[in-house]
Amino acid sequence: LAGVLAGARAVVTGNTGPAHLAAAVGTPVVSLFAPVVPAERWRPYGVPYVLLGDQSAPCADSRARTCPVPGHPCLESVTATDVLAAVEKVMQP
Repeated sequence: LAGVLAGARAVVTGNTGPAHLAAAVGTPVVSLFAPVVPAERWRPYGVPYVLLGDQSAPCADSRARTCPVPGHPCLESVTATDVLAAVEKVMQP
């Protein structure tokens, strides 16, 4: 996986291991970031990144493994257009 991520111009992923692995190999990250953990601590480091998702949603800092809020309000408003715009942003020189 590290080799694939290293060859990518950007990666779109959830706030999971692949986001951190992409950052570790120097690949910009767009993260669909559920706020169950604090972004200040768990965002990708050392590369351009964009976090998509409502970081003030009711599940913020709950550390829940399963969403405690019906409908996933933290991510439901993220659109394909948002994702494409974020990819363009992290790929800018």
